[in-house]
Amino acid sequence: MSQNKIDILERALAREKAARKQAEKILEDKSAELYRLTRELSAANSQLEHSIQEKDSQLKGIFGNIIDAYVVMDLEGFVLKMNDAAIQMLDYDFREEKINLFKLVHPDEIQKTKEAFRELYVNGFLKNFQLKILPRTQSAKIVQINASIVYDKNNIAIAAQGIVRDITNDIRAQEKLIASENRLSTLVLNLDSGVLLVDENKNIVLTNTKLCELFSITKEPKDMVGLAIAGFAEAHKNIFENPQAFVERIQQLVAHKQMVLGDELKMEDGSILERDYIPIYENKKYKGHLWSYRDVTLQRKYSRSIEAEKQKYSNIIANMNLGLLEVDNQDRIMMSNQSFLKMSGYAEEDLIGRIAKEVFLSKEHFENIENENSNRLIGKSNSYELLVKTKSGEQRSWLISGAPNYNLKGEVIGSIGIHLDISDFRNLEKQKELLLAKLEKSNIELEEYAHIVSHDLKSPLRSINALVSWLKEDNQGKFDAVSLENISLIEITLEKMEQLISDVLTYSSINAESFETKYVDLNSIVEGLRHVLFFPEHIEMKIVNPLPVIKGDTIRLQQLFQNVIGNAIQYIEKDKGLIEVSVKETPSYYEFSIKDNGIGIEKHHYEKIFKIFQSLNPSKVSSGIGLSIVKKIVNQYQGEVWLVSELGVGSTFFFTIKK
Repeated sequence: MSQNKIDILERALAREKAARKQAEKILEDKSAELYRLTRELSAANSQLEHSIQEKDSQLKGIFGNIIDAYVVMDLEGFVLKMNDAAIQMLDYDFREEKINLFKLVHPDEIQKTKEAFRELYVNGFLKNFQLKILPRTQSAKIVQINASIVYDKNNIAIAAQGIVRDITNDIRAQEKLIASENRLSTLVLNLDSGVLLVDENKNIVLTNTKLCELFSITKEPKDMVGLAIAGFAEAHKNIFENPQAFVERIQQLVAHKQMVLGDELKMEDGSILERDYIPIYENKKYKGHLWSYRDVTLQRKYSRSIEAEKQKYSNIIANMNLGLLEVDNQDRIMMSNQSFLKMSGYAEEDLIGRIAKEVFLSKEHFENIENENSNRLIGKSNSYELLVKTKSGEQRSWLISGAPNYNLKGEVIGSIGIHLDISDFRNLEKQKELLLAKLEKSNIELEEYAHIVSHDLKSPLRSINALVSWLKEDNQGKFDAVSLENISLIEITLEKMEQLISDVLTYSSINAESFETKYVDLNSIVEGLRHVLFFPEHIEMKIVNPLPVIKGDTIRLQQLFQNVIGNAIQYIEKDKGLIEVSVKETPSYYEFSIKDNGIGIEKHHYEKIFKIFQSLNPSKVSSGIGLSIVKKIVNQYQGEVWLVSELGVGSTFFFTIKK
């Protein structure tokens, strides 16, 4: 190693040695200072302990039986002593663990606590300081602290002592009381009644907005507190109809000091106020009184209106043609109107208080009325029919509409029945049933007769037709032209007669209810007529839009379309004939139309053509029954039939069928 490096190393070692000596010197000085401070702290603690023992000795008689928590702490907040009440409150025991009271302060109140402790240290005491703390296992508490500084003999502060009182429940009760007072104040201020509270010295203690409104006072309610009630009455008496009576009545009520409710006051503008006077006593000593004012103008008007309506409806009930009977829950008659008395034959004194079923019903009908009364008890209303006996013993049929009768509490207290005597109606109904039975029998007999007549009439017609044919064959070539024409007329007449008989049979059998009802495709019905009816080559039939599938009788529906379309064919004389069938649907009906370009019909014949045996033009194939059959079938389907026509242009027949 070179000498130069050795020199550098020696200098570094020297510096390090010097630094070590300096550090040892500093450490020696610090140790001496720490020893001194330790001795001073030990002496102070000894002195503090001695002071506390002296204080304990002095205060033993005072705090031995104290109920509130008592705590002694050093100036850093560590507990030096606490009584059992403090241990219970804080859930800590200083004899078992070291406790710093500052650690129990709620986080929200740390700054507040620092300022309070600074005040304690400066002033030497702290009065009624409220603080929120957090005991070990309990919920937060609000405590009130009264504390003072403990000094040594040299007047140096060495500790703090204080009484800690749990005021959590007191604070909560106070908060509830304040909230309750606020609610009460708000309630009074916003009451719909005017309130005026007067003390025993006849000065206003409290009023509200409504009173100012009723008396047209421009002041705020709070500005009226302290005013003399006499001056108030005198200042506002002129808003009443009789000002002097208003003042005298106040003096009279205050003098007697007895509660008065519903005192009525009429105001100059026609309004009506209702006033209550309530004296207030405490331990039988008069402490003032309360006035309450309410505007009852509308209620008075409503009461008068209701009374008028009640009178009006009472008159209506008393004189209406329907019988009214009111009974209680035991079926005891409470009231009846004049019409009911007339229906039943009884006088009112004969009915009031009696059991209704025993008066009007036979025992076998008791169960019916008991069931109805049970329905009323559960709030049900309905209509029913009863066979009753009047005072004269006559049996009558009554239709009764019954409903429960309620009191103001909504309780069922009986029932009210409206009675209609339907005896005459029932007799008519029985007569109607007898007539319908006879009519049904007549229709059956008529239908049978029509078949018999048809058979009996067609048989000789066929015989005549056969004889005419044989006559022509046997004398072929022997008859002259006139005779042949007469024979031809006989054949045409026979053919027309047979058609007439068939149409009469068809017409008479339409009312029969034995026809089959099923879903029928009208497109198939109309298309099928191309093979049933004779369509000349110059006449074309078109179905303009698809026809519906409806529920009905196939034969009747075929007859319907066949007769209308057949009628159109007969009266088309143009070189190119056209028949168009279409339908229009409505919510309740199908409306069909059959349009032709025939000869047309004059308007005054519109009704005539639908009557039986009516034909506009004589024809060998027309019996005058076809459109009558159409009308009859349409009526069966609860529809209507009509037409629109123009001479030389054509006709359109319309008919509807209910869905």
